[in-house]
Amino acid sequence: MKFLPSSDDHLRCGAEGRAWVYRAAVVESPTVSSPARRTLGIRGDLLAAGLAALLVGAAVAVGAYLNRPGSGVVIWAEAAPLYGSWLPHYGKGTVLAVLVAVCVLAWGPALAGRLPWRRLLPLGYVASLAWIVALALVDGWTRGFARRLATPHEYLHEVAGITDIPAMLAGFSDRILAGQPDNWTTHVAGHPPGATLVFVWLDRLGLSGPVWAAIVCVLVGALVAVAVPVTIAALGRPEAARASLPFVVLFPGAVWLGVSADGLFAGVTATGIALLALATRWFRERRTSAPWAALGAGMLLGFGIFLSYGLLLLGLVALAVVLCGRSGKALLAVAAGAAGVAAVFAVAGFWWLDGYHLVVERYYQGIASRRPYEYWVWANIACLVLATGPAVVAGVRRLRGWGPVVVLTGAALLAVTAADLSGLSKAEVERIWLPFAVWLLPATALLPQETRRWWLAGQAALALAVNHLVLTVW
Repeated sequence: MKFLPSSDDHLRCGAEGRAWVYRAAVVESPTVSSPARRTLGIRGDLLAAGLAALLVGAAVAVGAYLNRPGSGVVIWAEAAPLYGSWLPHYGKGTVLAVLVAVCVLAWGPALAGRLPWRRLLPLGYVASLAWIVALALVDGWTRGFARRLATPHEYLHEVAGITDIPAMLAGFSDRILAGQPDNWTTHVAGHPPGATLVFVWLDRLGLSGPVWAAIVCVLVGALVAVAVPVTIAALGRPEAARASLPFVVLFPGAVWLGVSADGLFAGVTATGIALLALATRWFRERRTSAPWAALGAGMLLGFGIFLSYGLLLLGLVALAVVLCGRSGKALLAVAAGAAGVAAVFAVAGFWWLDGYHLVVERYYQGIASRRPYEYWVWANIACLVLATGPAVVAGVRRLRGWGPVVVLTGAALLAVTAADLSGLSKAEVERIWLPFAVWLLPATALLPQETRRWWLAGQAALALAVNHLVLTVW
């Protein structure tokens, strides 16, 4: 296997780094095989994707059966397993979404392979942003974008009533449980106060209302298109980063990145992971900026667990980055940054563990107590397939060895498994698991080069089909 160096100065490495990349490429590359074995491998990819499609079909069929009148079972998802309603439709974003998909299919892989890194990353971000916005506009400007975050269950519903931020933090846990006059609305109660604070801060900056909230969520969510490839490249796999970038751009989960707060959560935490990966590299290169990068990563990831309780599981992905980057110093610095954020919230009066235990109780005060675990424990995986696409399924099938792509993806799979088995993720995971789902995308780099464009087309087709057939709530 020939080592393929990056053309970018900051991705070049010495003899040790080249040896690492070579070993990782040999372990993870799906192309080191005979033509006959490669053909069998492609057939295996198609079989895996086919089985995933059967899982989705089963989840749809069983969901429709459980939703039938008089079934006595409440799954609270009209378009099960997705949270939304069956409503074939099109909108202003239809043509734009198709155009973006065609452009990425036609030029994305070639540009990803040859453009300098400093030009490729901004282009990937803009393309991802266009894809997210176009998909949102399929539902129309008002319904799909401007008013998406304006429902009574969303964070913005509480913003106007928060006039004293310290008092809000100190008394936040007292208003989590339902059944009291001043309990928080659904999304505020179901998350730590960091999520609400983001929208309160926007309001204080003069960026009030659902349109500005949607814009910020989309702008931050699109950072995934930069963070994921940067992470892979920083861990010594620049060729894998380039191979996966078009798949990150045409991420089917973009249907829910625009517009939901979970898209913002994904962007914030993905940026933290990318900064951590850079820090591990800079520690090995003995750069003075390394400790600050790791500290910043810790602060972002630490704030992440105050955006959503479940994002504590992203610690598995962070540990995977440290393992691949082989930097104990980075681990100490990132832990210090995260601990600092937790300390600030604790001093302000909010203790994370208290909030978590109350949220579990609140969770079962609502519809979660009626949603059947025996359906959602596997239907959730069907939702994940719809959010990540067939290319990820095929890529995951090829996981083997211990290279960075394998370890990153494996950590994300462990996080999803833990979330699923906990029983605290029943439905709506196509949105809730976005911060985990984006770390399954590196697996697409394992697909044979000659099949990638076809898999990319499948990703785009899936996103377009879901967005045009289902009116999603988020």
